[in-house]
Amino acid sequence: RGWGAWLPDKLKLHFFLVSSMLDITRHPVISGDFYPEIEPYDSGKLPLDGLHSMYWEQSGNPDGVPALFLHGGPGAGAGAKHRRFFDPAFYRVIVFDQRGAGRSTPLAELADNTTPHLIGDIERLREHLGIASWLVFGGSWGSTLALAYAEHHPDCCLGLVLRGIFLCRPSEIEWFLWHQRNIFPEAWRQLVAPLAAMERADYRAILAAYHARLIHPDPTVHLPAAHTWSVYEGSCSTLLPDPDLVAHFDSDVVALGLARIEAHYFMHQIFLPENFLLDNIGIIRHLPTVIVQGRYDGVCPIVSADALAQAWPEAEYHIIDDAGHSAFEPGIRKALIEAMDRFKALLA
Repeated sequence: RGWGAWLPDKLKLHFFLVSSMLDITRHPVISGDFYPEIEPYDSGKLPLDGLHSMYWEQSGNPDGVPALFLHGGPGAGAGAKHRRFFDPAFYRVIVFDQRGAGRSTPLAELADNTTPHLIGDIERLREHLGIASWLVFGGSWGSTLALAYAEHHPDCCLGLVLRGIFLCRPSEIEWFLWHQRNIFPEAWRQLVAPLAAMERADYRAILAAYHARLIHPDPTVHLPAAHTWSVYEGSCSTLLPDPDLVAHFDSDVVALGLARIEAHYFMHQIFLPENFLLDNIGIIRHLPTVIVQGRYDGVCPIVSADALAQAWPEAEYHIIDDAGHSAFEPGIRKALIEAMDRFKALLA
């Protein structure tokens, strides 16, 4: 599927002219490799209510096209590496940690932590930074939140770049906690090892058992559960084993934020009506969009990306045949960066 499916003739001409001048569609600036490391030029903590404060940062070009990065999880938090998907000379890169995640406080807090709250937080940040509209980039849970945000605020979005599609349908949660054992049996055995037989009867029992442990106030109960859940996800996130990625998932902040908030959202069907994201695609089908999906994604299997692409024929859909779930796998990373480079011509 090409860009021409949704570009009017006048915009097609503009796209061709700018692409020819910049030569970025044929020769991306960095040939699919990460952009150099950069530091934020601005950052802060935005009070959201009487409980939550949200960490945010800006890097790249202060006068550039705003691009918003939405991290995964929910609850995983963002990091310095996420700035490197964007050309810092062109984009004004906005990264933030969703409430309860990463550097936002309090860590792993579940009170007033729902998808509608996160959508409102994004709007509050947009207004705080004086941004009229931005390009929204999200993977895994970030793709879920990007779709939910765009469907609520389509006029604030210049376009979407989505990776590792997660629609949070019951079948996807069942896959993650039950059927994923067909591909990663060793990791799944580690996940259920702490559980009694009745707690591992099906995916609902596993989810309920972990949720009960993760919300327990005693760290000797919730921290081991958080590490086991998070390591399970990290172990299943790449086509080939990646010990460094698993170690990242095993860190205290990532593990607690990811596991507790993820189980909280799964228990409540992400606080949106069933099939909300696909049912409302018509609201955003006019937005230029790129979907990038690993063929062998074990965490968010390709059936969800396929369902989204079928519902959204105007979107540009890329299947990466030698990749799993992680945005940092070479093929996925390359496709995401090249998508952002192509958007430069459209948004110049």
